[in-house]
Amino acid sequence: MPIIVNLDVMLAKRKMKSKELAEIIGITTANLSILKSGKAKAVRFSTLEAICKALDCQPSDILEYIED
Repeated sequence: MPIIVNLDVMLAKRKMKSKELAEIIGITTANLSILKSGKAKAVRFSTLEAICKALDCQPSDILEYIED
């Protein structure tokens, strides 16, 4: 899949655990794990906004397009 999810990178930069982020943005750790692994088929803009707010970053810091 040409969309790469760099959520682990941002979590490491912010020294935040997945569980903590999940609690802040109001989703389950299981759903966050699916998003982190790149297995998610979609992400709501409201979720993306909450992640960016919690990690103080831009969507481009989390999502990356790499052509096959």
